Amino acid sequence: MKFLLATVAASVLATAAFAADPVPADLRATALEIFKPLPSTHPAVSDNPITQEKIDLGKALFFDPRLSASGVFSCNSCHNLATGGDDNLETSIGHGWQKGPRNSPTALNAVFNEAQFWDGRAEDLKAQAKGPIQAGVEMANTPAQVVATLKSMPKYVGWFKAAFPDEADPVTFDNMAKAIEAFEATLITPAPFDAFLNGDDGAMTAEQKEGLALFMDKGCASCHSGINIGGNGYYPFGLIEKPGAEVLPENDKGRFAVTATADDSYVFRAAPLRNVTLTAPYFHSGKVWNLKQAVAIMGTSQLGEDLSETDVDRIVAFLGSLEGRMPDIVYPVLPAETSDTPLPSGEVK
Repeated sequence: MKFLLATVAASVLATAAFAADPVPADLRATALEIFKPLPSTHPAVSDNPITQEKIDLGKALFFDPRLSASGVFSCNSCHNLATGGDDNLETSIGHGWQKGPRNSPTALNAVFNEAQFWDGRAEDLKAQAKGPIQAGVEMANTPAQVVATLKSMPKYVGWFKAAFPDEADPVTFDNMAKAIEAFEATLITPAPFDAFLNGDDGAMTAEQKEGLALFMDKGCASCHSGINIGGNGYYPFGLIEKPGAEVLPENDKGRFAVTATADDSYVFRAAPLRNVTLTAPYFHSGKVWNLKQAVAIMGTSQLGEDLSETDVDRIVAFLGSLEGRMPDIVYPVLPAETSDTPLPSGEVK
């Protein structure tokens, strides 16, 4: 908590100069102290050298519903790359048409998050990829069943050998996760905000620049900073004033479930805000469908301020500059099943 208060104080002091001028002359310089533009190519990831063969395999696996027990749900079901990298539902629908407990985060630019999931329980995309496949309310499968399914299709076996050429038995659950991570690392969306940070004054409108100044001046950047404009820290939802129980359900204590530390009750990872205009509904509960309303709630709950309608409009305009160019994705043709492929099951255990 001391770290959080120090971070907020530092951000407010660093941006106080914006109060007098809606578009300060040093806007870019100050923004570069808080944010970073996306790189021109995909980043490296730990313990997983990225190759084209691994990316291609990961793409097929990302779209393959046979990673689920029912054969119905793929990674793309909840992280739809055609709709902003999420499913645009309050909470995702999974195995046996069960509803998941939280709103689905976007897969776009997720490689830049400090950790994955709202509570940060997965340290990287490899760990994240394994979670939903095994979760009973999501894909409800087992590592052994996944491996048996993949090994039953000769084309997949060949793709795994090409992606992991130094391994005698490359078709493993760990390698499946590494391949998905390699593909997801390519899902980056350069936006007008990046062009502005890189020196293009015309990349953002005047209203968007005013919104950026407000975003920093009001303290939004205390939590939503860095390359992903969030995704890199944990903060109490309701730092100043807790929102209502519908927006902040009492039975979801966030990071407390990971750390069992009382101070982590109702603490969540700050949401990354790239493409936020595409990823309604908002918050871990998915109960807020309007971006202006979400910004206003952040004002009262995190900043202790009732933002004016004009300020909300300007901040939302800035958030629009984070909507990036989508990666070109061609839907893959997946390997054909064989007589050895395990049959799907919709049984809810």
